[in-house]
Amino acid sequence: MTKTTIKISGMSCNHCVNKIETALNNQQGVEKAKVNLKKGFAKVKYDETIQNLDHLTAVIKEVGYEAEPLK
Repeated sequence: MTKTTIKISGMSCNHCVNKIETALNNQQGVEKAKVNLKKGFAKVKYDETIQNLDHLTAVIKEVGYEAEPLK
């Protein structure tokens, strides 16, 4: 399992948080995704043999938010 943090901008409320968490948690290989509204990031734990960071970032963008992996 790999843990990563993705910076997210454009969130304004808990509905935004739930939308992103649901989208990430529904991805194959994602064990857990938790979004922090105040800090503006998501922490994601996923199986790197099934999932990759580029795709997870794209999922966030698909639901309407800007996303950038933190190195």
